[in-house]
Amino acid sequence: MPHEPTGERATAREWAGLALLVLPMLTLTSDLSVLFFALPTLSADLDPSASQALWIVHVYGFLVAGFLVTMGRLGDRVGPRRLLLIGASAFAAVSAVAAFSTEAWMLIAARALLGVAGATLMPSLYSLLRIMFRDENQRRTAIAVVFGAFSAGGAVGPLLGGALLEFFWWGAIFLINVPPMALLVLAGPALLPEREERDAAPLDLTSVVLSVAGMLAVVYGLQELAAGQETGAGSAWPHVGVVAAGGLVLALFARRQRRIRDPLFDLALLADRRVGVPLAALLLCMIGTIGVFYLFTQYLQWAAGLSPFRAGLWTLPYILSNMVGALLGPPLAARLRPAAVVAGGLGAAAAGAVLLAVVAAPDAPLPLLAAVTAGIGLAGGPAMALMSDLIISGSPEEKTGSAAAAQEVGGELGSALGVAAAGAVALLAYRSSLDGAMPPGVPEAAAETALAGVHGGVAAAESLGAGGSALLAAVQGAVADGLQAYAAVAAVPSAAAAVLVAVLIARGGTREGAGAGEREREPLPGDRVTEAG
Repeated sequence: MPHEPTGERATAREWAGLALLVLPMLTLTSDLSVLFFALPTLSADLDPSASQALWIVHVYGFLVAGFLVTMGRLGDRVGPRRLLLIGASAFAAVSAVAAFSTEAWMLIAARALLGVAGATLMPSLYSLLRIMFRDENQRRTAIAVVFGAFSAGGAVGPLLGGALLEFFWWGAIFLINVPPMALLVLAGPALLPEREERDAAPLDLTSVVLSVAGMLAVVYGLQELAAGQETGAGSAWPHVGVVAAGGLVLALFARRQRRIRDPLFDLALLADRRVGVPLAALLLCMIGTIGVFYLFTQYLQWAAGLSPFRAGLWTLPYILSNMVGALLGPPLAARLRPAAVVAGGLGAAAAGAVLLAVVAAPDAPLPLLAAVTAGIGLAGGPAMALMSDLIISGSPEEKTGSAAAAQEVGGELGSALGVAAAGAVALLAYRSSLDGAMPPGVPEAAAETALAGVHGGVAAAESLGAGGSALLAAVQGAVADGLQAYAAVAAVPSAAAAVLVAVLIARGGTREGAGAGEREREPLPGDRVTEAG
């Protein structure tokens, strides 16, 4: 039975505002990946060291993740529209600085400031969606559109960077950020409302330092772990230590939030299962699906032998199906319980991971693998979009920014954990497979290099000349075995998330949008709504 409208319907102004809000989401996510093709070109101009090149690529994402909690809380204090417009102005200005950087350190500093500015955008955006779209069906549609823009931005980034570099110098990949942000700043006051509800308590600076330091350490350590597992170089223990240190700092942060009068992040949000359960499910889902997608991109390059650009094209079916799935979520939720749609989508994603584990052989046709991964994306799309809606709608309105920040932190941690876990499982499977399939006659030094990691395996095969074809085939088979192994593992967190949502949300007892004193003995937003009488 279709759900009846549950709030004031949005007008043309709100939908125009949604179109405006898509701009920062596209810009933010494309900026995460736009340097994939541009790094060689700008490296020829700025001549960064190997370490500086890594920081140019990664410092933006590190600072976005590190400042999300702080910016979510700041948006609750000063108003999400004000913070969004300030952040967009800063993003445009710093993008221009990045475009005209003359030294590697200058570009690193600009990318870091872009990360801080970028952290203001997503929490503010989701807070505005909550007040712009009071009707729950329209709000879900709006969130699905934003989620689709997030997926599109990640796909467009590398392609946009490559296209711009065909005609312009490398600074164009940063200048392209200026027009959409300028439009947002100019049109935002007319199209975007400001939230009246505020959390006026001051920000605790000690908590800010702890949250930023802890998140930076965890995300940095996990990314370095993944990079080390891909190359097989160095010991993993220093990076494990960094992750552990970051976890300790975050534990101190959580302890402080419980003790101070005005916490930077209200842990009661996580204790409320209307927010905490979807957050946990989102984290688990990201560990499974992002890890699989990451290894699929590695498979395309190392096992299928495609160039980065061609490999990117083969990932488009997954990204497009993920967007389509997100847009299917709201109409499905209008006819079924949203919790049932989420649980069903997560369960289907887990089944898709199992299917991928079966078919991802070294000689598997690429269209088949692309179709299976696209099926995982299609299943995960409505689940993730509706989980986002449950998190945003389940929080008190004056704390929506903090809830949105927690959602983005969960996504960042889930992605980092997924990539790191995928790298670890795939490396173990790679080494086991290659050790058993090592061609006879391969020199001992080349065999040791190949067993260290995929990069070493390809390099060792190339160093053997014509005689390395058998080793290259064995390396490619081992890469496929790594994808199969993690796909089987990835089904577990996705299935666990499905069970978590089905059991703890579908059987809940709180009402969407209710205050803290109104939440007993009412249905969750995941429950079917029926008219009394």
